[in-house]
Order: sequence, then C-alpha cells, then structure tokens
Amino acid sequence: MTLWFVFALMTAAAIFAVLWPLGQAANAQAGSDLAVYRDQLDEIERDRAAGLIGAAEADAARIEVSRRLIAAADAAEFTHALPIGSPLWRRRALTVGAVVLLPSIAAAFYLALGSPQLPGQPLAERVREAHQGRSIASLVSEAEAHLERNPDDVRGYEVLAPVYLRMGRFAEAVSSRRKLLTLGGETAGRQSDLGEALVAAANGVVTAEAKSAFERAMALEPEELKARFYIGLAAEQDGDRAKAAEIWRTMMKNASADAAWVPMVREALARLDTQSPSSAAPGPTADDIAAAGAMSEKDRGDMIRNMVARLADRLKENGNDVEGWQRLLRAYLVIGEREKAISAADAAKRALANDADKLRRIEDTIKSLGLES
Repeated sequence: MTLWFVFALMTAAAIFAVLWPLGQAANAQAGSDLAVYRDQLDEIERDRAAGLIGAAEADAARIEVSRRLIAAADAAEFTHALPIGSPLWRRRALTVGAVVLLPSIAAAFYLALGSPQLPGQPLAERVREAHQGRSIASLVSEAEAHLERNPDDVRGYEVLAPVYLRMGRFAEAVSSRRKLLTLGGETAGRQSDLGEALVAAANGVVTAEAKSAFERAMALEPEELKARFYIGLAAEQDGDRAKAAEIWRTMMKNASADAAWVPMVREALARLDTQSPSSAAPGPTADDIAAAGAMSEKDRGDMIRNMVARLADRLKENGNDVEGWQRLLRAYLVIGEREKAISAADAAKRALANDADKLRRIEDTIKSLGLES
C-alpha cells in the first residue's frame, strides 16, 4: 500500500511539473505584452513633447498602440477562462490528456495483465531461475552439438555419459563410455563406468560383457570399489550368495563410515541375510546371464520382465519380505512401468502394516523413489 501511495505522489509531481510552466508561460506572456504597450505610449508622449513627431502622427500612433494594449488586456483577462476551441485551450487539453490519461491507461493495463501482488525478487534469484528454466534436454542438445563439431573431445564425453545414464538413455551412455576408452585410454574407472552402463542397459542384469569390464577394471586396480560391488552382484545373480556376501562384507570392513556407497552395500547384505533358499527372489542363473549378453534388446527386456513378474508373484504369497518389495519397486522403475511401481508401493504398505520397522523402511524407499500416491 505504501508503494502505491509513493507512485501516486510521483505521478502527481510529474503532472504538476508539466502543467505549471505552461500556465505560468501564458500569464507571463500576457503581462509582458501589457508592459511593452504601456512603454510605447509613454515613448510617444516623450517624442511629441520633444517635437520629434507631429501631433497628428502622435495621435495615430497612440490609437494603434492603444488598440494593441486593449487586445493584450483582453487576452490576460481570459487566460484563466479560455474559450473552448482556442489554440491555447487545445494545447492545454492535449497536455492534460498526455500527462493524466496515459498513466491512467498504463495503470489499468498493469492491474489487469500484470502481477502487482508478487513480492520483489532479488537479481541473483532471477538469474538462478533463468538458468533453472533451461531444461536438461536443451543442455544435452548443446553438448551433443559440440561433440559433433569436436568428435575427439574427451571431456565432452566425460560430461555427457553420466547425464545419459541419469536420463535413462542407456544406449547413448554405453556408446559414450566406449568412446572414452578409445579416445582417453583405458583406466580402471572407465572400465567400471562402462560396465555400469551395460548393467543399466540390461535392466539391472550383470551381463557377460559387463562382468568382463568389471574384471578388467579390477585387474587394473584391485581396490576399484564399483567393480567389486558389481562383481558381488554378478555372484548373487549367478546364485552364489556366499561369494557375494564375502565380497560385500570385505568392502564394508575396509570402508570409512561416511563413504557414499556404504548404504547401498549394507542394503545388499541385508537382502542376502534375509533370503533363504525358499524365499530368495528368483534371479537369473549363470546360463541366463551368459545368454543375456547375446540377446537382442527386446529379448533381454522380456527376460527381465519375466523375472520381475516372478518376484511380484512371490511377494503376493509372502508379503513380509521388505527387501523383496524394495527390489520390486526399483525394478518396475527401471523397466519404465511407473504405474505398477505405485500400485506395488501401496500393496507393500498394506502387507507390512503390522511391522512398524519394515513399514518405516518401505515408506522411506517409496519416498526416495518418488512413488508417494
């Protein structure tokens, strides 16, 4: 409200600043004319007295100046009551219209189309929102265009590959990882990253090609953590749960408490600890893993969907397996079936409603995956 009052005062001051000189100019002009004509009458009298002009000439000049004096006096009298249609009246009307009506029209449009109720926004925040307004897709397109012009730019592939992975563009992620190995040389980290992209492209299955990449990473660097984790996952998927547990426990033994990957390994170990031969989630055998590497993308996807369906069927019979529910939710998201993931999340909460700890764990997983219904 205070701001609008200030705006009103500023508008009034602007109008006054424009109109006041116009009015004063008219009055000053009229007063100036009267003074000139009076001086002329006095001058005529002085010239006649000095004999510079004759009486007849003095009378004629006096009559002409008097006529002009009367006209100027009339103009001064009507300065404050201008006849409608006079030039001065039209000029003042136009001025008033420009100064008063234009701000009024602008204010009306602003109130109708603008947002006067919004609070002020600092420049830094506006700049940040402008950058956020640019979609990830547009930034990726710019990076791709850059790589088309500079196909040997190792740094460009290093930037794009993890973005592709987060966007679910797994084929492009695999291609970028291969490019990095070709252009930048082989390292344990790049082999592990390639294996990770291959696992994502296979919907979570550690294929023979992915396992080979992880083994090559460990040959280059035995303590490569990502490779060790996925080698353990490959063992679990092969049915060798004891080997998987040994690998992951060794990782935990040597881990620092604040390592970012510790929760993931702890969850994997918890999954093994709660599984029994009869209740373990069905997974691919070693033959399945070997065959998956030679499958087409469609056949491999069908195989993964069958595995997920078997896990869902098992959880309908035994709904107390919180780790199984967690795997099912993630699996649905990986294969792009979000609606099924949301339905499974509701089913999991109903199945675990009588166990407060398990219910809390599944609710945390649902929240982290963005599946709240």
